[in-house]
Amino acid sequence: MINITFLGTAAHIPTIKKNHSAILLNYQGENILIDCGEGTQRQFRYAKLNPCKITRILISHSHSDHILGLPGLLSTLSLSGYNKTLYIYGPKGIKEKIKEIIKTFNFKVEYNLQVEEAQGKFFETKEFFIEAKLMEHKTNCNAYSFVKKEQIRIDKSKLKKSQIPQGPIISQIKEGKNITYNGKKYLAKNLTYKENAKKITIIMDTLFNDKIVPFAKNSDLLICEATFLANSKDGKQLAKEHLHMTAEQAAKVAKESKSKKLILTHISQRYENKSSELLKESKKIFKNTKLAEDFDKIQI
Repeated sequence: MINITFLGTAAHIPTIKKNHSAILLNYQGENILIDCGEGTQRQFRYAKLNPCKITRILISHSHSDHILGLPGLLSTLSLSGYNKTLYIYGPKGIKEKIKEIIKTFNFKVEYNLQVEEAQGKFFETKEFFIEAKLMEHKTNCNAYSFVKKEQIRIDKSKLKKSQIPQGPIISQIKEGKNITYNGKKYLAKNLTYKENAKKITIIMDTLFNDKIVPFAKNSDLLICEATFLANSKDGKQLAKEHLHMTAEQAAKVAKESKSKKLILTHISQRYENKSSELLKESKKIFKNTKLAEDFDKIQI
């Protein structure tokens, strides 16, 4: 299962209920933090999560509400004995930005830190891959997709009945090879099942553009910024001026990309007491929509 925790769901100005942007994705030992707004490491505490388990950080862009939590987090990891290699990915310019952060805040990184500029498919294992696509904002800004690959899994109940022992022979079955054990032939297809691929796409700050739908195509979960309400006074104009999206536009992306579920995030503080209007606007176009709140958890 892929586990997702929303640590921050606000736009540029936080509120009592919403912290700056941060999302934690967990899958088989990988703990991937997407954005790190101010106060993110405290959100880890509230969520009873250990920041020292972070393996990778994906930064969408260098605006303060998405990156200002990094200095404190990186420093805390040093003080907490973090002993893994920490990988940070972001759009063009992220390497220089991280250098500036470390220099400005004058702390020593006591662990191996690798910073990479990411576009296209930039990280891949046998189980999953991560890709990035440049969006349209006031600075370089990446959208990200996490894709768990289709997997062949062993049917444990059938394996138990066959009495085939654990070991190299199991690897052969997972590779689709038929095997012979104790004089009896076993077909790999009778001992396995297919686990479908899963795709999670995260679209942060961007002007609505024609690159979004192809990038989000067939997402099982689309997490999308919805900073403004299209049906409010000046909502569409403000979204255009500030290079952001409305809840209506996020819903159009979900529908046109044939995504299965949409979660709205990066909500302007002006909707603190009327967030239900954002949800209502989106659901008119795409019914399977949810509005993210801090500390919401979801499994895919």
